[in-house]
Amino acid sequence: MRAGYEKQLKRGVLEMIILSIVCTEPSYGYEIKKKLNSNSTGFFETKEGTIYPILYRLEDEGLIRSRWGGTRHFEVVENRTEKPKKMYSATAKGYVALVEMQGIWKAFQTATNEFVASGK
Repeated sequence: MRAGYEKQLKRGVLEMIILSIVCTEPSYGYEIKKKLNSNSTGFFETKEGTIYPILYRLEDEGLIRSRWGGTRHFEVVENRTEKPKKMYSATAKGYVALVEMQGIWKAFQTATNEFVASGK
């Protein structure tokens, strides 16, 4: 029961959290994954297969944009070949959406806390 419940809760807030990370500073997928893990003491530890569909959805909605690092498909960095990183940054629409999401989250949190605190 707990694992399924936890998964549902995470699914509902990951979009807002990922948008919040990208609004704070441009990031690439693996960086976002690391921040989700380290800033939540592991609670939001996810696989990249979870993060990228959210990033694509946010991009499709115009809340973030992406660009590839470097000008070629592969760059030579410190004598080794590395794949370019796809960097995600927030758009003006993304900043507005984040404020709206945070307002909904606060209202949700307040309403939920009323039930949890009262035990009803």
